[in-house]
Amino acid sequence: LLMDEMQIFYKERESRIESFTESSKGIQLGKQFNIESCTNGYTYNFNWMGLPIIQYPQDIVMMQELMFEVKPDLIIETGIAHGGSLVFYASMFELLGKGHVIGVDVEIREHNRQAIENHSMFKRITMVEGSSIEPTTVDEVKKHIGEAKKIMVCLDSKHTHDHVLEELKAYSQFVTLNSVLVVFDTTVETFDKEIVDEMEKDYRFTPWGKGSNPHTAVSEFLATNSVFQIEKQWHQKAMITNCWDGVLRKVK
Repeated sequence: LLMDEMQIFYKERESRIESFTESSKGIQLGKQFNIESCTNGYTYNFNWMGLPIIQYPQDIVMMQELMFEVKPDLIIETGIAHGGSLVFYASMFELLGKGHVIGVDVEIREHNRQAIENHSMFKRITMVEGSSIEPTTVDEVKKHIGEAKKIMVCLDSKHTHDHVLEELKAYSQFVTLNSVLVVFDTTVETFDKEIVDEMEKDYRFTPWGKGSNPHTAVSEFLATNSVFQIEKQWHQKAMITNCWDGVLRKVK
């Protein structure tokens, strides 16, 4: 009887999430919040275990779900910033009783490096400094993979089309069957051009904007790659997310 009740619960949830289409009120309100939060620094409001994580709370919960489902041995993340995401993944690995995270960044500033190295979760963290798309950096990441059997990848560094496309080509090789590749900051492509043009004025990477962002890179990558498929339920359930169409499952 209890199992029947849980099956009903999950079926109702699945049906509800499927109803959250792009035209639904909840998704539209979520996008309005996304737009507002892109201009007021909302994602900078939160820490994870003492370090700035710079993510939507909804995406943090989403990543927790994905980690618990996949139970990876290793996560590779491009883009370290202040280190909150590295500590988040490391703390989830601590709860799972296994796992390690490799963080890659073109510049790991000394105060950030010290904060990460002094953190209690550093035992599950390795940092690699260098451009994420340079072959020497990718080779350095390979050296740290070790015996990992299940690997997830998260791309959250320079958000231009060309850079993310090169990351997709370089790091998709590490994702294991039935695991996921998560691309952050794809949601901007769903905004009206006028809004993106205004946001572009304050964006430090170029060329970036409508037509040059992580979402367009994902679209080009998938056009010639049948190994990965988009799982739309993640952005539908989150509503407020930086990962619209940004969760890719390796299916073969």
